[in-house]
Amino acid sequence: MSSYLDFEKPLAEIEGKARELRAMAQQTEGMDIESEAAALDSKASAMLKDLYKSLTPWRKCQVARHPNRPHCKDYIDALFNEYTPLSGDRNFAEDQAVLGGLARFEDRPVVVIGHEKGNDTKSRIERNFGMARPEGYRKAIRLMDLADRFRLPVITLVDTPGAYPGKGAEERGQSEAIARSTEKCLQIGVPMVSVVIGEGGSGGAVAFATANRVAMLEHSVYSVITPEGCASILWKDSEKMREAAEAMRLTAQDLKELGVIDRIVPEPLGGAHRNRATAFDGVRQEILAMLTEMDGQTPADLVKDRRGKFLNMGSKGLAA
Repeated sequence: MSSYLDFEKPLAEIEGKARELRAMAQQTEGMDIESEAAALDSKASAMLKDLYKSLTPWRKCQVARHPNRPHCKDYIDALFNEYTPLSGDRNFAEDQAVLGGLARFEDRPVVVIGHEKGNDTKSRIERNFGMARPEGYRKAIRLMDLADRFRLPVITLVDTPGAYPGKGAEERGQSEAIARSTEKCLQIGVPMVSVVIGEGGSGGAVAFATANRVAMLEHSVYSVITPEGCASILWKDSEKMREAAEAMRLTAQDLKELGVIDRIVPEPLGGAHRNRATAFDGVRQEILAMLTEMDGQTPADLVKDRRGKFLNMGSKGLAA
């Protein structure tokens, strides 16, 4: 592991010591330290299990933002075959924060759309840290129209802190583009499933996640604003993000209870970044299950189901 979160620092020390012992043994012939390293491994495993058995909402936010967490491109590479990216909104530009195109999922032709944050400094700047501009949402609309025309299921992968709030984006109609994308989600007569793989931030996430079925990874978050933004508005102090995260009910577990999402995808112990293959397989299984649920439904049934889902949202209330 190259990156540890703040609350994982004790774990980092133990795993670091185990690595140091093994490195020393490789450099010193005849040195046997495997028993000591194995003891450290066992201690680290127990500590990891203890840390992750009851994460607070704020710690879940940290895990959802982990720099090594798999992003949209990683899931596309792992889960889809014959991926053909489609670019541009046919109006202004190509938005690198939004990936989308034609692909095959389990040998079934689909359209896949998602936010991409990037995985290093260069790609994160290029991808605008996953914050889409209006042209990104208009590209998504174009792809959803294409899916509707050719009767292809739509799969969206949500991972964004929110839509980009810059001056240029506002001048080009950011709020209108988000609203049109959300409207298009409600109109298409094909199965639509969405998975929140990291952060689901505000309207920038809803524009891709107004689907028949919505799933979240176990340690993902989905909310109207970031905890820091909420704290800045309510308490004029962004350092109160922990209290904000508690109050916002942004975890997958809370949102499942409230009826906002349909499924929770289990993550490997320590988060999706610790065992990507297991995380990919879990998402694969849930997407397949959600699509199977809608097999045989007519376009009218799919639209009615989707619109009813969102009209009824909130009916369970906000019981503490």
